[in-house]
Amino acid sequence: MADLDEQGIFRDTKFRQKRKHGAWREVPAPELGSVVADTHAHVHLLSDPALSLARAAVHGVGFVCAIVDPAEDGWDALDRLGQWRRRAASVAYEIEPSLQALCASCPHPKVPALRVAVGVHPHNAKGYDDQLERALAERLRDDERVSAVGEIGLDYHYDLSPRDVQRSVFRRQLALAREAGLPVALHVREAHDDAFAILAEEGFPEAGTLLHCYNLGPEELRRWLDAGCFVAFGGALTFKRAEEVREAAKLVPLDRLLTETDAPYMAPEPLRGNECGPEYVVFTAEALARVRGADGSPEELEAFLGQLYRNAVGLLDRPRPEPCPKEEAPCIA
Repeated sequence: MADLDEQGIFRDTKFRQKRKHGAWREVPAPELGSVVADTHAHVHLLSDPALSLARAAVHGVGFVCAIVDPAEDGWDALDRLGQWRRRAASVAYEIEPSLQALCASCPHPKVPALRVAVGVHPHNAKGYDDQLERALAERLRDDERVSAVGEIGLDYHYDLSPRDVQRSVFRRQLALAREAGLPVALHVREAHDDAFAILAEEGFPEAGTLLHCYNLGPEELRRWLDAGCFVAFGGALTFKRAEEVREAAKLVPLDRLLTETDAPYMAPEPLRGNECGPEYVVFTAEALARVRGADGSPEELEAFLGQLYRNAVGLLDRPRPEPCPKEEAPCIA
C-alpha cells in the first residue's frame, strides 16, 4: 500500500476506507463504463485540488462545476481554479502513467472540464452589499469560466445571517441571474416554503434552477419538479438511513437528474469520514443507477449515466473553445 505523504494524503488513484487504529481498507472503484459529472464541488477547499482533479480524470469524471463564494472565498479562488486544472495534467501522469495513451494527438491527459458557479451563500448574506453585487455582476459576464449563479438560497438551520437579509440577498442574486441569462444552484435548508415562494414571485430562471444536495423525501420534491427544477443528489443518497432520499430520487424525470459531491463534504458510503473529492461522484452515480433500476446491464448503465452527463453539461457548460477532437472533455493546452 502507498504511504501517506506529509499532508496525510495518498498520492495514487485508489479509494480507501478509514478503519480503526489508523488502518485503511482499499475499496474497489465502481466500473461504470461511462463518463460522469460532479455538478457541485468546492474545489478550492480540498487539501490538494490538483491531485483530486487528476484522480477524477482517472476515474472517468468528465465535468466539474466548482462553487466560489466571493463573500467567503474572495475572487482569488476563482482565479486559482485554472492553475489547479493545469497542474492536474502532470499529476495525472504521476499517479497513472497509462493515461498517456488516452489521447495520442495531445501532449496532456484528459482532465475534467471545469466551469464555475459564483454566488453568495445564505450563511454569508450579511456581508452582501452594493460593491460586492457590482463585482459579482461583472464576473457573471466571464463566459469562459462562469456558467451559473450559486450556491444561493436560504438556510434557516444555522441562521448565520438574519432571515430577512437572506431573503433580500436571495432576491437580488436571482435578479442578477436573470439579467445574465444564467441558471442558479440553490442551497435550501429548513426554508423550502420561503425559498419556493420567492422563486414563484421572482420567476424561476429561464436558464434553469438546480436544487443542490437534495436530502429530503418525495413529498417536498414534487412541487420543485412541477416547477421544472433539476435535482442533484450527492453522498446523502448512499447513507444507510436515507431511504426517503432514495425514494425521492425515483421521482425525478431522467432529463433533470444530476450527480454531485459537495466536495470536500458529504463523502458517500463506504467512504464516509474521508475528505470528499470530485472523484467520489462515481460512488453516488453507481448508487443512483441502482436506485433507478438502470444497472441491469452494462449497456443500460452506460445509457443512464450518459443521459445524466448530458444533463450536467447542458445546464452548466456553455459554449467554450473547441476541445481535443478525440475527447469529450477538453484537454489542457
